[in-house]
Amino acid sequence: MVSGVVRPPGDKSISHRVLMLAALADGKSELTGLLTGGDVKSSARVLRQLGADISGIRESGVRISGSRLLAPDSHLHCGNSGTTARLMLGILAGQKLPATLTGDASLRRRPMRRVTEPLKQMGADIKERGDGLPLTIRGGTLRGLTYTSPVASAQVKSALLFAGLTGRVPVTIREPYRSRDHTERLFAHFGLEIHERDGAISYQPSDACIPPFRIAVPGDISSAAFLIGAAVLSDEGELLIENVGVNPTRTGVLVVLERMGAHVERVSLRDEGGEPVADLRVRPAGLRGTEVTAGEIPTLVDEVPILAVLASRAAQEAAAR
Repeated sequence: MVSGVVRPPGDKSISHRVLMLAALADGKSELTGLLTGGDVKSSARVLRQLGADISGIRESGVRISGSRLLAPDSHLHCGNSGTTARLMLGILAGQKLPATLTGDASLRRRPMRRVTEPLKQMGADIKERGDGLPLTIRGGTLRGLTYTSPVASAQVKSALLFAGLTGRVPVTIREPYRSRDHTERLFAHFGLEIHERDGAISYQPSDACIPPFRIAVPGDISSAAFLIGAAVLSDEGELLIENVGVNPTRTGVLVVLERMGAHVERVSLRDEGGEPVADLRVRPAGLRGTEVTAGEIPTLVDEVPILAVLASRAAQEAAAR
Protein backbone atom coordinates (compact mmCIF):
# COMPACT_ATOMS: atom_id res chain seq x y z
CA MET A 1 0.00 0.00 0.00
CA VAL A 2 1.17 3.52 -0.82
CA SER A 3 -0.64 6.15 1.23
CA GLY A 4 -0.02 9.46 2.96
CA VAL A 5 1.08 13.02 2.24
CA VAL A 6 4.45 13.92 0.74
CA ARG A 7 6.11 17.04 -0.66
CA PRO A 8 8.78 16.76 -3.37
CA PRO A 9 11.92 18.94 -3.40
CA GLY A 10 11.93 22.27 -5.23
CA ASP A 11 11.94 22.45 -9.01
CA LYS A 12 15.52 22.59 -10.25
CA SER A 13 14.83 24.55 -13.43
CA ILE A 14 12.97 27.27 -11.54
CA SER A 15 15.53 27.32 -8.73
CA HIS A 16 18.36 28.18 -11.15
CA ARG A 17 16.36 30.93 -12.81
CA VAL A 18 15.06 32.70 -9.71
CA LEU A 19 18.57 32.70 -8.23
CA MET A 20 19.95 34.37 -11.36
CA LEU A 21 17.13 36.90 -11.61
CA ALA A 22 17.45 37.76 -7.92
CA ALA A 23 21.17 38.43 -8.48
CA LEU A 24 20.20 40.83 -11.28
CA ALA A 25 17.41 42.50 -9.28
CA ASP A 26 17.76 45.93 -7.74
CA GLY A 27 17.59 45.11 -4.03
CA LYS A 28 17.13 42.25 -1.59
CA SER A 29 15.10 39.19 -2.60
CA GLU A 30 13.98 36.16 -0.61
CA LEU A 31 13.46 32.69 -2.06
CA THR A 32 11.92 29.69 -0.31
CA GLY A 33 11.58 26.10 -1.46
CA LEU A 34 14.80 26.14 -3.52
CA LEU A 35 16.27 22.81 -4.50
CA THR A 36 19.37 22.38 -2.35
CA GLY A 37 21.27 20.04 -4.68
CA GLY A 38 24.72 20.50 -6.14
CA ASP A 39 23.62 22.03 -9.46
CA VAL A 40 21.74 24.90 -7.81
CA LYS A 41 24.65 25.45 -5.42
CA SER A 42 26.90 25.73 -8.49
CA SER A 43 24.75 28.60 -9.76
CA ALA A 44 24.91 30.29 -6.35
CA ARG A 45 28.71 29.88 -6.22
CA VAL A 46 29.16 31.42 -9.67
CA LEU A 47 26.86 34.35 -8.84
CA ARG A 48 28.80 35.00 -5.62
CA GLN A 49 32.01 35.14 -7.65
CA LEU A 50 30.33 37.83 -9.76
CA GLY A 51 29.49 39.96 -6.72
CA ALA A 52 26.04 38.81 -5.60
CA ASP A 53 25.52 38.48 -1.84
CA ILE A 54 23.77 35.10 -1.38
CA SER A 55 23.12 33.34 1.92
CA GLY A 56 23.45 29.58 2.30
CA ILE A 57 21.23 27.52 -0.01
CA ARG A 58 18.52 26.19 2.31
CA GLU A 59 15.00 25.04 1.49
CA SER A 60 13.66 27.19 4.32
CA GLY A 61 14.90 30.40 2.74
CA VAL A 62 17.67 32.10 0.78
CA ARG A 63 18.38 35.83 0.88
CA ILE A 64 20.01 37.53 -2.08
CA SER A 65 21.20 41.11 -2.52
CA GLY A 66 21.47 41.87 -6.22
CA SER A 67 24.07 44.22 -7.58
CA ARG A 68 25.98 45.18 -10.69
CA LEU A 69 28.01 42.15 -11.71
CA LEU A 70 31.76 42.39 -11.25
CA ALA A 71 34.65 40.76 -13.07
CA PRO A 72 35.53 37.52 -11.24
CA ASP A 73 38.96 36.98 -9.71
CA SER A 74 39.13 33.37 -10.94
CA HIS A 75 37.44 30.94 -13.32
CA LEU A 76 33.71 30.41 -12.82
CA HIS A 77 33.40 26.72 -11.94
CA CYS A 78 29.95 25.41 -12.90
CA GLY A 79 30.46 21.97 -11.36
CA ASN A 80 28.32 19.44 -13.24
CA SER A 81 25.56 21.89 -14.08
CA GLY A 82 24.88 22.49 -17.75
CA THR A 83 22.05 24.87 -16.81
CA THR A 84 24.47 27.01 -14.82
CA ALA A 85 26.97 27.18 -17.67
CA ARG A 86 24.54 27.88 -20.50
CA LEU A 87 22.33 30.39 -18.71
CA MET A 88 25.33 32.23 -17.26
CA LEU A 89 26.73 32.57 -20.78
CA GLY A 90 23.56 34.45 -21.67
CA ILE A 91 23.78 36.70 -18.62
CA LEU A 92 27.46 37.44 -19.20
CA ALA A 93 26.93 38.20 -22.89
CA GLY A 94 25.42 41.56 -21.94
CA GLN A 95 28.02 42.41 -19.28
CA LYS A 96 31.13 44.44 -20.09
CA LEU A 97 33.49 42.12 -18.26
CA PRO A 98 35.61 39.07 -19.10
CA ALA A 99 34.94 35.67 -17.51
CA THR A 100 36.13 32.13 -18.09
CA LEU A 101 33.68 29.30 -17.41
CA THR A 102 34.72 25.76 -16.68
CA GLY A 103 33.28 22.69 -14.98
CA ASP A 104 34.02 19.13 -13.92
CA ALA A 105 35.21 16.48 -16.38
CA SER A 106 31.67 15.48 -17.32
CA LEU A 107 30.46 19.03 -17.95
CA ARG A 108 33.53 19.86 -20.00
CA ARG A 109 32.41 17.18 -22.48
CA ARG A 110 28.93 18.64 -22.93
CA PRO A 111 28.22 20.79 -26.01
CA MET A 112 28.11 24.57 -25.61
CA ARG A 113 28.13 25.67 -29.24
CA ARG A 114 24.32 25.51 -29.46
CA VAL A 115 24.42 28.51 -27.08
CA THR A 116 27.67 30.23 -28.06
CA GLU A 117 26.87 30.43 -31.79
CA PRO A 118 23.69 32.55 -31.44
CA LEU A 119 25.38 34.62 -28.72
CA LYS A 120 28.20 35.37 -31.15
CA GLN A 121 25.58 36.46 -33.67
CA MET A 122 24.42 38.94 -31.05
CA GLY A 123 27.96 40.32 -30.76
CA ALA A 124 29.40 38.50 -27.76
CA ASP A 125 33.15 37.84 -27.92
CA ILE A 126 33.63 34.16 -27.06
CA LYS A 127 36.93 32.28 -27.20
CA GLU A 128 36.48 28.51 -27.45
CA ARG A 129 38.66 25.45 -27.82
CA GLY A 130 36.23 23.03 -29.40
CA ASP A 131 32.59 22.56 -28.49
CA GLY A 132 32.72 22.73 -24.73
CA LEU A 133 34.23 24.22 -21.61
CA PRO A 134 36.44 25.92 -20.68
CA LEU A 135 35.66 29.02 -22.68
CA THR A 136 36.09 32.75 -22.17
CA ILE A 137 33.37 35.29 -22.83
CA ARG A 138 33.67 39.04 -22.93
CA GLY A 139 30.27 40.66 -23.10
CA GLY A 140 29.39 44.17 -24.07
CA THR A 141 27.34 45.95 -26.68
CA LEU A 142 24.95 43.44 -28.24
CA ARG A 143 22.60 43.62 -31.19
CA GLY A 144 19.14 42.15 -31.47
CA LEU A 145 18.58 38.63 -32.72
CA THR A 146 15.88 36.67 -34.51
CA TYR A 147 16.81 33.03 -34.15
CA THR A 148 15.35 29.71 -35.23
CA SER A 149 16.71 27.04 -32.94
CA PRO A 150 17.35 23.62 -34.55
CA VAL A 151 16.41 21.95 -31.25
CA ALA A 152 13.71 22.53 -28.65
CA SER A 153 15.90 23.58 -25.74
CA ALA A 154 14.87 25.66 -22.74
CA GLN A 155 18.53 26.25 -21.94
CA VAL A 156 19.26 27.75 -25.37
CA LYS A 157 16.08 29.83 -25.28
CA SER A 158 16.75 31.04 -21.75
CA ALA A 159 20.36 31.95 -22.50
CA LEU A 160 19.25 34.15 -25.40
CA LEU A 161 16.49 35.77 -23.34
CA PHE A 162 18.97 36.50 -20.55
CA ALA A 163 21.34 38.02 -23.12
CA GLY A 164 18.51 40.23 -24.36
CA LEU A 165 17.75 41.24 -20.76
CA THR A 166 21.31 42.15 -19.73
CA GLY A 167 22.27 43.53 -23.14
CA ARG A 168 18.98 45.48 -23.50
CA VAL A 169 18.33 44.26 -27.03
CA PRO A 170 15.28 42.56 -28.62
CA VAL A 171 15.28 38.79 -29.08
CA THR A 172 12.88 36.57 -31.01
CA ILE A 173 13.20 32.78 -30.83
CA ARG A 174 11.46 29.99 -32.70
CA GLU A 175 11.69 26.30 -31.76
CA PRO A 176 10.61 23.12 -33.58
CA TYR A 177 8.58 22.25 -30.46
CA ARG A 178 7.72 24.32 -27.41
CA SER A 179 10.27 23.73 -24.64
CA ARG A 180 9.66 24.46 -20.95
CA ASP A 181 8.80 28.12 -20.45
CA HIS A 182 9.90 28.98 -16.90
CA THR A 183 12.04 31.91 -18.05
CA GLU A 184 9.22 33.45 -20.07
CA ARG A 185 6.81 33.13 -17.16
CA LEU A 186 9.26 34.78 -14.76
CA PHE A 187 9.91 37.62 -17.21
CA ALA A 188 6.16 38.20 -17.52
CA HIS A 189 5.72 37.98 -13.73
CA PHE A 190 8.26 40.79 -13.28
CA GLY A 191 6.57 42.97 -15.87
CA LEU A 192 9.16 42.56 -18.61
CA GLU A 193 7.97 42.84 -22.22
CA ILE A 194 7.78 39.26 -23.42
CA HIS A 195 5.12 37.84 -25.71
CA GLU A 196 4.34 34.85 -27.89
CA ARG A 197 3.51 35.81 -31.46
CA ASP A 198 2.91 33.38 -34.32
CA GLY A 199 4.63 30.57 -32.45
CA ALA A 200 7.72 32.66 -31.59
CA ILE A 201 8.84 34.09 -28.25
CA SER A 202 9.67 37.80 -28.47
CA TYR A 203 11.38 39.93 -25.82
CA GLN A 204 11.54 43.71 -26.07
CA PRO A 205 13.91 45.58 -23.76
CA SER A 206 12.76 48.46 -21.59
CA ASP A 207 14.18 50.76 -18.94
CA ALA A 208 12.42 48.82 -16.19
CA CYS A 209 14.60 47.05 -13.65
CA ILE A 210 13.76 43.74 -12.02
CA PRO A 211 12.35 44.64 -8.59
CA PRO A 212 13.41 42.69 -5.50
CA PHE A 213 10.98 39.85 -4.94
CA ARG A 214 9.81 37.00 -2.74
CA ILE A 215 9.00 33.68 -4.41
CA ALA A 216 8.26 30.17 -3.16
CA VAL A 217 9.63 27.63 -5.64
CA PRO A 218 7.09 24.85 -6.35
CA GLY A 219 7.92 21.17 -6.05
CA ASP A 220 9.58 19.41 -8.97
CA ILE A 221 7.23 17.44 -11.25
CA SER A 222 10.18 15.22 -12.25
CA SER A 223 10.66 14.14 -8.64
CA ALA A 224 6.90 13.83 -8.13
CA ALA A 225 6.66 11.50 -11.15
CA PHE A 226 8.39 8.67 -9.27
CA LEU A 227 6.00 9.09 -6.33
CA ILE A 228 3.07 9.07 -8.76
CA GLY A 229 4.39 5.86 -10.32
CA ALA A 230 4.63 4.13 -6.94
CA ALA A 231 1.07 5.11 -6.04
CA VAL A 232 -0.34 4.03 -9.42
CA LEU A 233 1.28 0.58 -9.15
CA SER A 234 0.19 0.08 -5.55
CA ASP A 235 -2.58 -2.38 -4.67
CA GLU A 236 -4.42 0.14 -2.51
CA GLY A 237 -4.15 3.51 -0.79
CA GLU A 238 -4.18 7.17 -1.75
CA LEU A 239 -1.18 9.48 -2.01
CA LEU A 240 -1.37 13.27 -1.81
CA ILE A 241 1.67 14.99 -3.30
CA GLU A 242 1.69 18.61 -2.17
CA ASN A 243 2.86 21.79 -3.87
CA VAL A 244 3.81 20.45 -7.31
CA GLY A 245 4.48 22.70 -10.29
CA VAL A 246 2.02 21.84 -13.06
CA ASN A 247 3.36 24.06 -15.82
CA PRO A 248 1.86 22.71 -19.10
CA THR A 249 5.32 22.55 -20.70
CA ARG A 250 6.37 20.11 -17.95
CA THR A 251 3.29 17.92 -17.42
CA GLY A 252 3.52 15.65 -20.45
CA VAL A 253 4.01 12.77 -18.01
CA LEU A 254 0.52 13.39 -16.60
CA VAL A 255 -0.99 13.50 -20.10
CA VAL A 256 0.63 10.17 -21.01
CA LEU A 257 -0.38 8.56 -17.70
CA GLU A 258 -3.97 9.65 -18.30
CA ARG A 259 -3.91 7.85 -21.65
CA MET A 260 -2.50 4.79 -19.90
CA GLY A 261 -5.46 4.68 -17.52
CA ALA A 262 -4.06 6.48 -14.48
CA HIS A 263 -5.94 9.40 -13.00
CA VAL A 264 -3.97 12.08 -11.21
CA GLU A 265 -6.35 14.62 -9.72
CA ARG A 266 -5.13 18.21 -9.41
CA VAL A 267 -6.53 19.96 -6.34
CA SER A 268 -5.95 23.39 -4.76
CA LEU A 269 -4.73 24.84 -8.05
CA ARG A 270 -2.98 28.18 -7.49
CA ASP A 271 -0.30 30.51 -8.88
CA GLU A 272 3.20 31.17 -7.56
CA GLY A 273 5.52 33.53 -9.40
CA GLY A 274 3.63 33.04 -12.64
CA GLU A 275 3.73 29.23 -12.32
CA PRO A 276 0.63 27.04 -11.86
CA VAL A 277 0.92 24.91 -8.72
CA ALA A 278 -1.35 22.14 -7.41
CA ASP A 279 -1.57 19.24 -5.00
CA LEU A 280 -1.80 15.89 -6.79
CA ARG A 281 -4.06 13.09 -5.52
CA VAL A 282 -3.08 9.66 -6.88
CA ARG A 283 -4.75 6.25 -6.50
CA PRO A 284 -3.89 2.78 -7.88
CA ALA A 285 -4.89 2.08 -11.48
CA GLY A 286 -4.63 -0.59 -14.12
CA LEU A 287 -2.45 0.61 -16.98
CA ARG A 288 -2.65 0.05 -20.72
CA GLY A 289 -0.03 0.73 -23.36
CA THR A 290 0.20 3.96 -25.31
CA GLU A 291 2.44 5.68 -27.84
CA VAL A 292 4.58 8.70 -26.99
CA THR A 293 5.11 11.00 -29.96
CA ALA A 294 8.20 13.07 -30.76
CA GLY A 295 6.28 16.28 -30.12
CA GLU A 296 5.55 15.20 -26.55
CA ILE A 297 9.16 14.50 -25.61
CA PRO A 298 10.11 18.11 -24.65
CA THR A 299 7.28 18.07 -22.07
CA LEU A 300 8.39 14.82 -20.41
CA VAL A 301 12.05 14.30 -21.30
CA ASP A 302 13.11 13.87 -17.65
CA GLU A 303 10.28 11.42 -16.99
CA VAL A 304 11.09 8.91 -19.74
CA PRO A 305 12.73 6.47 -17.25
CA ILE A 306 9.69 6.24 -14.97
CA LEU A 307 7.34 5.99 -17.96
CA ALA A 308 9.44 3.07 -19.24
CA VAL A 309 9.06 1.33 -15.87
CA LEU A 310 5.29 1.89 -15.86
CA ALA A 311 5.03 0.71 -19.48
CA SER A 312 6.54 -2.61 -18.40
CA ARG A 313 3.51 -3.10 -16.13
CA ALA A 314 0.93 -2.05 -18.73
CA ALA A 315 -1.56 -4.44 -20.34
CA GLN A 316 0.06 -3.97 -23.73
CA GLU A 317 3.41 -2.70 -24.90
CA ALA A 318 3.97 1.08 -24.89
CA ALA A 319 6.08 2.65 -27.60
CA ALA A 320 8.03 5.80 -28.35
CA ARG A 321 8.26 7.30 -31.82
